[in-house]
Amino acid sequence: MKLGIYKHSKKGNLYRVIGVAKHSETFEPMVVYEAQYDNPVSKLWVRPLAIFEDIVEIEGKKTPRFQFVKES
Repeated sequence: MKLGIYKHSKKGNLYRVIGVAKHSETFEPMVVYEAQYDNPVSKLWVRPLAIFEDIVEIEGKKTPRFQFVKES
């Protein structure tokens, strides 16, 4: 996975992908990423790689859930 800044397709928020880790029980690859905006819930997030790279439908158009913007 390319490290850097990604844009969430639904909300438009930016996140910095730090890396890919393994779930301790299942060994599933998990993306570790950091909100690039003031998020009172959490600054760091994890999401299964398969879901992070998933294609979603927004207003009838299929698009990646997260789109790479630039290297950080």
